[in-house]
Amino acid sequence: MGVKTWLKGIAMKVKELPVDDRPREKLLLRGAQSLTEIELIAILLRTGTKGKSVLQLSQELIEKSGGLNNLTSQSAQAVQRHPGIGRDKAATLLAAFELNRRADFQKKLFSLKKIQSPTDLADLFIPVLRDKLKEEFYVVCLNSANKILRMELISVGHLNASLVHAREVFKTAIENNSASIILIHNHPSGNPEPSQEDISLTKKMIEAGKIMDIHVMDHLIIAGNSYISLIEKRII
Repeated sequence: MGVKTWLKGIAMKVKELPVDDRPREKLLLRGAQSLTEIELIAILLRTGTKGKSVLQLSQELIEKSGGLNNLTSQSAQAVQRHPGIGRDKAATLLAAFELNRRADFQKKLFSLKKIQSPTDLADLFIPVLRDKLKEEFYVVCLNSANKILRMELISVGHLNASLVHAREVFKTAIENNSASIILIHNHPSGNPEPSQEDISLTKKMIEAGKIMDIHVMDHLIIAGNSYISLIEKRII
């Protein structure tokens, strides 16, 4: 599609475009990478508004947000303030943006060449865990060179020793032939200070790790934009 045809297409209804130039058809035929940001947003929005094609609505949404990067970081309330964007469209956009953030997190996590300090993981996990309303407990498995092999979510809910068991944590570690593991969980309260249950749980995991010859390198607690390393702070 030439520039003039593309600009004309923005003002047209999608069904008025040549079939091969319609965003969904174009994506299926040529791949998502062949679409513009406007076309990708249009697929998520599905429909326009009275007097505006879905492509026009998508263009305005990106422009008024100050670009795609700003748009993908907006809250649900902010997205819905854009004319023509109701609850359903906002929910679809936010779900797509969150999937992309999680995929990006996984990519960054496994691209780390070596874990050298608690900050290496905390910087990645803080954006993922800071807004969670429930506690999530993860185990990160590493090889002898401190390279990440696997990350697994072990528990969701109220964290205490009765809900997180050594057999669950070390099952993943053993299956991945891990030399060491790092435990990570969040405090939705916003207070990163470990509870007695957190400390007791960590001690149990360390003892279990000694039996299985898998070193528990650390236990990080994420709360808001801060974190505490139980090993670094010599809490255990």
